[in-house]
Amino acid sequence: MESIFCLVDDKHIPLYRVMWVADIPHFCGHEDCAREGQYEIRLEQDDAVWATREERDHVIQAIEAWQGGSKPEGDWE
Repeated sequence: MESIFCLVDDKHIPLYRVMWVADIPHFCGHEDCAREGQYEIRLEQDDAVWATREERDHVIQAIEAWQGGSKPEGDWE
């Protein structure tokens, strides 16, 4: 394990704060939306950060490594 922090945009996020990671990019249809195509990473206390696909994938890999690389049992995919 390298670190309990993961870099998203310009923020070092503690992995233990991550509640969930979006599988599909944000799309709301509003013309002035600044988050179109980005992935939401929901943190505890209703906070969130927005990531590129590469950042999102890195967060998922970091969480899996932090948890010892174990995969949940059953058909989750």
